[in-house]
Amino acid sequence: MTEYNRRISRQINVGGVKVGGGAPISVQSMTNTDTMNFEATLNQVRGLEEAGCDIVRITIPNPDAARCIYHIKNAGVKIPLVADIHFDYRAALSALEAGVDKIRINPGNIGSEDRVKELADAARRKGVPIRIGVNSGSLEKSILAKHGAPTAAALCESAMFHTSLLEKFDFNDIAISIKASSVITTIEANRLLAKTCNYPIHIGVTEAGGEGMGSIKSAIGIGTLLAEGIGDTVRVSLTADPVKEIAAARNILDALGLSEKPRLNIVSCPTCGRTRISLIELLKKLEDAVDAENLRSVPITVALMGCAVNGPGEAREADIGIAGGDGDALLFYKGVTAGKIPQDMIVPRLIEEIKAFRDADI
Repeated sequence: MTEYNRRISRQINVGGVKVGGGAPISVQSMTNTDTMNFEATLNQVRGLEEAGCDIVRITIPNPDAARCIYHIKNAGVKIPLVADIHFDYRAALSALEAGVDKIRINPGNIGSEDRVKELADAARRKGVPIRIGVNSGSLEKSILAKHGAPTAAALCESAMFHTSLLEKFDFNDIAISIKASSVITTIEANRLLAKTCNYPIHIGVTEAGGEGMGSIKSAIGIGTLLAEGIGDTVRVSLTADPVKEIAAARNILDALGLSEKPRLNIVSCPTCGRTRISLIELLKKLEDAVDAENLRSVPITVALMGCAVNGPGEAREADIGIAGGDGDALLFYKGVTAGKIPQDMIVPRLIEEIKAFRDADI
């Protein structure tokens, strides 16, 4: 794992998953099913857990919806659950009674200070942390009027205002998220927040879009902050199947060397006029074969290089690799040549080597 100069933050415990305080960066997602459809929600939670999600958030729009928490917990699901609450503090209280592991809320939109105190006291008794979530689309009118737009400073001020509402009642088991649809605003706001407090920070770009552009925006926003040591847990927000959020988030962590459990890393060149092998097709076949054989979790680096100019040097850093020739390829182990293989045998041979690495590791 790559060592970054990570910001030192407090630590919270979300149903056994530690967030902040130097703990591994956790990956989150959110269900998009009708919460009252308990079976559909349970199935999606299970799917996210299988995909490698660490924490799942569920919308709890009213007290009755909290019964979904009971249902999922009673079904034997171990992944921590977060109740997403807006306006109705009773929904938060019901979620706490149902055994939820974290509450996500804006304390300023649930009513009087008495209600905030009641929620803070209930969460303290249960040992459940609260995440304060601030989005650019839901800033308080007074703060928006002061700053004229949802600027980074406005977002940070809003977050600290909501934090103060909990701190007033001696509640400090807090995480904070500041998200905007603007990548730059998200980065700047979280930089400011990181200097302002020592609470753990949940990072992500909100309303990022579909799988393509949304993943790119998230990679830039989340990746920049993580590279600067900011961020303790992440969510990639996509207008897509939530399982795709997990893959995108894990890819970001892998690219930065921040995964607690490194996965398969395929390095391939972009091809050029020197290429005499169907590298684009080979890469697609290798990716498909890796997925078909369920080999993404094997912590090995595989290099696919199009020619012998840069191939051997690039492959030297990989566990195994190939450098393309004219219809065949040189096979490398840690940069050392191990003979030629015909093009039609490249993918089967690489899959064989990945499996051998997996089996040896077991």
